[in-house]
Amino acid sequence: MENRREPPSFEDALEELETIVERMEDGAPSLEESLKLFERGMDLTRGCQKALDDAEQRIQSLADSESSPVATDAAEAPAADD
Repeated sequence: MENRREPPSFEDALEELETIVERMEDGAPSLEESLKLFERGMDLTRGCQKALDDAEQRIQSLADSESSPVATDAAEAPAADD
């Protein structure tokens, strides 16, 4: 059985990314550790980007539903001269 973790929240991922950047900027990690940190950073970045894309899509959907015309629009009303 594969042991899969729940993805971190957007805020937790951002915090972990900041920690990774600090460690890599210090220049302390070995090449192997730097590669692992880079890989983890890329995973976190993809997760953050997906969260941002999903949020943008939800906002756009809400904005579209707020601006759509009501069904009783004048164009849909029956003509009075019939």
